[in-house]
Amino acid sequence: MQTDPFIRLENVTKRFASDVPPALDSIDGEIATGHITGLVGPDGAGKTTLIRLLTGLSRPDEGRVLVNGKDATRSHNELHRMIGYMPQKFGLYEDLTVQENLDIYANLKGLPAAERQATFAELLEFTDLARFTGRLAGALSGGMKQKLGLACALLKRPRLLLLDEPSVGVDPISRRELWRMVQGLVDEEMAVIWSSAYLDEAERCDHVLLLNEGKLLFAGPPAELTHRVEGRVFVAKPSPAERRTVLSRLLSDKLVSDAIILGDTIRILTQDKTSTDDGAPPPAVVEVAGVLEPAPPRFEDAFVAALGGGPQGGSPLVDAMTSHADDGRPAVEARGLTKRYGDFAAASDISFSIKRGEIFGLLGPNGAGKSTTFKMLCGLLTPSEGEGRVAGFDLRTATADARGRLGYMAQKFSLYGELSVAQNLAFFAGVYGLDKKRARQRIETMLEVFDLKNYRRISAKTLPLGFKQRLALAAALLHEPDVLFLDEPTSGVDPITRREFWSHINALTANNVAVLVTTHFMEEAEYCDRISLIYRGRTISEGTPDDLKNAIRSPDIEAPTMEDAFIELVRRSDAKEAA
Repeated sequence: MQTDPFIRLENVTKRFASDVPPALDSIDGEIATGHITGLVGPDGAGKTTLIRLLTGLSRPDEGRVLVNGKDATRSHNELHRMIGYMPQKFGLYEDLTVQENLDIYANLKGLPAAERQATFAELLEFTDLARFTGRLAGALSGGMKQKLGLACALLKRPRLLLLDEPSVGVDPISRRELWRMVQGLVDEEMAVIWSSAYLDEAERCDHVLLLNEGKLLFAGPPAELTHRVEGRVFVAKPSPAERRTVLSRLLSDKLVSDAIILGDTIRILTQDKTSTDDGAPPPAVVEVAGVLEPAPPRFEDAFVAALGGGPQGGSPLVDAMTSHADDGRPAVEARGLTKRYGDFAAASDISFSIKRGEIFGLLGPNGAGKSTTFKMLCGLLTPSEGEGRVAGFDLRTATADARGRLGYMAQKFSLYGELSVAQNLAFFAGVYGLDKKRARQRIETMLEVFDLKNYRRISAKTLPLGFKQRLALAAALLHEPDVLFLDEPTSGVDPITRREFWSHINALTANNVAVLVTTHFMEEAEYCDRISLIYRGRTISEGTPDDLKNAIRSPDIEAPTMEDAFIELVRRSDAKEAA
């Protein structure tokens, strides 16, 4: 193994404007070959800026970036020959086939014609894409797109592989496959940098760099950072009816650094390690949450602690939204929903109901049919069979009435980038039919609730990702809907932003708003009251998060995670179908 660091960062500083803090501020660090180095931090921490410096696409204002002993700003050609780069957004050509993408990237990388056939065959086997060489890249599932991106980055085996959030929007099965593939690549000649918003991925890395506001807060093995919060993590198990009330009270307690719902429990991180000899939690926290049990810390606990804790207090949405009456009828109903395209059933006989004040999760691998189901319930697709109801309105016969009672936040940022924050809100107020006086009131309320007042004249496209999510949620809530549809609402956002987002969702349930959410982030699924797992167009399991985890519990999996449950239930479905 190379004894000297393959990458050395020496007092690296990068500014994009003189009147704002630097994107990177005096960063020193080392990265070795033979390891996967995780690059983690909240939105705007400087992760992508650092990756761009490593590729030579950007230059530091101060300091040096050395790759294999060479200054990255002075050795462009040599640097590019040794780098494989997979950008955050899918960077291939969607209107070209898998094979055509490989061909064009082979040309760009100067892969000799004599080596191409063997290289293509090896990569197609490695990524399991050999069956899909004639398929357009735009028609691939999320996981398959990422595999193709990885194949193109590996056409000439790099010494430095840069992966900028490669698993965003990818289901847990594809995430694990991608992770295993990258682990299999690492050897003494290669360094891998994996930027990620998923902290369970960071926990698997050999080494992590934790950035925040351009500063390096930690560099070292993940376990070293995790150890710092030993003795500060506990779980409580209040009754289901009290769970979100207890959570709100904990987040207002000065002794609590972080608290999140995980299935039927609340996971609590205290501000300081308890001073008692027996490891008991602070009595004041026990008074709020009831009986607490100590829990082993995770990297995410340490990450949140290093950033000063999660969002504190409750969401002002409780007072900013109308509390809807609960008449005992379901807020959302799906009865035998089916959608066919010719002989192909994208969704088949999907049935479930959602109560007012309930959060219902719709999970499934890429291409399973959950987005089709979601769109049918939003009135965006007409079912081939079955029916859907929203707030009592039939989506077939009263589509306009049903749409007027729901708020919708799309998977991708779908507001108008050229319009300002206030202009976007004004546009959607008009779409929802608010009169001028009501529109002005609701816009000002949403700007206040989501802390967007200072951004009201800023164009939406220039907002940081977390603020884009705030704006999209604000637009969906302008008309105070009975039901909120969230399609992968926090894809790619960091854990702090995710917690802030869910504090608002929890507040909505107190006002009897029903929430339907799709997600690939399994810890986010734990926030739901109930879950439906869809695979190959059919429901294969339904219940609380703990119901799904308990369904796979065994001597081999004594403490299953939600990701374990997702993968095992899909595996069992495949096995049942093959029998």
